[in-house]
Amino acid sequence: MQPVFDGHNDVLMRLWETAGKGGDPVAEFRDGIASGHIDGPRARAGGLAGGLCAIFVPSRQGPRPTIDHGAYAAPLAEPIDQPVALAAAATMAGIARRIDEAGAWRLCTSTMAIRQAIEDGVFAAVLHMEGCDPIDPDLYALDLFYAAGLRSLGPVWSRTNAFGHGVPFAFPSSPDTGPGLTEAGVRLVKACNRLGIMVDLSHITEQGFWDVARISEMPLVATHSNVHAITPVTRNLTDRQLAAIRETGGMVGLNYATSFLRPDGQENAATPLTDMVRHIDYLVEHVGIDSVGLGSDYDGATIPEEIGDAAGQQALVGALRQAGYGEAELTKLCRDNWLRVLAQTWRE
Repeated sequence: MQPVFDGHNDVLMRLWETAGKGGDPVAEFRDGIASGHIDGPRARAGGLAGGLCAIFVPSRQGPRPTIDHGAYAAPLAEPIDQPVALAAAATMAGIARRIDEAGAWRLCTSTMAIRQAIEDGVFAAVLHMEGCDPIDPDLYALDLFYAAGLRSLGPVWSRTNAFGHGVPFAFPSSPDTGPGLTEAGVRLVKACNRLGIMVDLSHITEQGFWDVARISEMPLVATHSNVHAITPVTRNLTDRQLAAIRETGGMVGLNYATSFLRPDGQENAATPLTDMVRHIDYLVEHVGIDSVGLGSDYDGATIPEEIGDAAGQQALVGALRQAGYGEAELTKLCRDNWLRVLAQTWRE
């Protein structure tokens, strides 16, 4: 079994929703549950050894797409007030700490800690923030979340906030859909470079991508994005973006969301693993074997039924092995590439 360190999941959002309904999020992760994608038992069964666990505050109502002969376009989600987002994010960070205190996972702020957790058989969780809606423009909350263990963030989700503009969900469409970073967004990226927080480009507009490329001193990273040349959805990366990521020694994590994998852009669990392998092959060709990993989007997307949930993680590993990837290459794709780019970003 190849242990996998995953570039993105939304398990904290699911556990936050459980807490909001009066449930026990710690017990849900520790003991397991039938719904969702990730918990401790299923992670162990599938060799999911850890990953970037997102603090993500969902919009009250998701944008409703217009659909025409397979093409679709959804407006950006409505912005969320910063105090409202902060309250939700603080609860998610608290849930993460309680799971750590219960020994059901280990919050990690160094690659040495990640490697030790994997060796000990404990899920290695790294706090990530998907969309910085909880952070104020003066960045006081950034320092607070950093002290709580935050080591990775995406400035925006697919909505507008104080720091920039996200891409709407649309197919077929270019990711060049609007403005990029605001002045506060520029300050945020510079602060992340100073603190050693990885900046994730997965939901930002193409203009925002180039703004970060111009400002950041660190490798360019898209934790859960795929290939625009195969699936021309706004959330995927163009060849020019892939070239920039390669030039900086950055990373791309394969997103398991079927609508970002299928050539027809549809949300359909009956998506073959060969579609995932096709994206991996293209990414390896364009950014190199040392700059590709996995970024599942577990608990945040419809994923191929042949995987199902974290317990089925090795199905993808097996498909990659069958496609000709050797064990040394699989080790890079499954975990070592993430550890490399995190170590560089964290200045280890």
